[in-house]
Amino acid sequence: MQGISAFIPTELKINYLNALLDCGFDRLDFGSFVSPKAIPQLQDTALVLAELNPSNTDLLAIIANERGMDQALEFERISYLGYPFSVSEQFQQRNTNASIKESKQRLKHISSQVHASNRTMMLYLSMGFGNPYGDPWSVDLVVDYAKELYEDFGITNFALSDTIGSASPELIKELFIRVSMALPTLEVGVHLHTNPNRATALIEAALATGCTRFDVAMLGIGGCPMAKDELTGNLATETIFEVCVQQGISNGIDSLAFQKANRIATSIFNTFH
Repeated sequence: MQGISAFIPTELKINYLNALLDCGFDRLDFGSFVSPKAIPQLQDTALVLAELNPSNTDLLAIIANERGMDQALEFERISYLGYPFSVSEQFQQRNTNASIKESKQRLKHISSQVHASNRTMMLYLSMGFGNPYGDPWSVDLVVDYAKELYEDFGITNFALSDTIGSASPELIKELFIRVSMALPTLEVGVHLHTNPNRATALIEAALATGCTRFDVAMLGIGGCPMAKDELTGNLATETIFEVCVQQGISNGIDSLAFQKANRIATSIFNTFH
């Protein structure tokens, strides 16, 4: 929802997120504690959280700085705090108004507070598959950042993030394998933005390497407004379900609840886009 300019009423967000909580997903990225000036759509995150039903699904909130961390840690229901760490200097500035060096300094404080509160940090390695700015990028660089952030800050959950839809199946396999081999005891998943016609091949490539965690969004809506690529949305939940069916993989999701959530998503995003 973050890139949609027309404000989606809080009641609709609550209804939709509660429908998603009924599905049985492992985690739900339900909102962000970020500046309302930067992302006006998410200014009601605290109000939404107060109305979410009890569930076995863990709640994850995105933060971009210490202020967002302080807000998120006020709520016991939030189990995961996600932080976007970019391997691209320019995108780190665009996304969090900080340099990579400043971002590391932020992350040092944030991770210590999150761990002290018995929550888990989710670290998104943004621009993990390349960037459009000409900033340095390589598989080795991404691996080095992951190792550094684990060794220095104790972060054990990573999402290899394709912010602009630049990943290929071959690159997904190479990067996932390299990071997993370097950090074999950690949880590594993928957060892929892609055009719909490329999604299946990317999912199959990640599955082939042993990836078991995918960040997805109903209908493939979204992407990153800071990347300014209107053609690249999130990986569609429906698409990964189709691949799971084809490969005989059980996803553990309540199909009736999912159909209901899908109908709500269709209604909302046909109205607000």
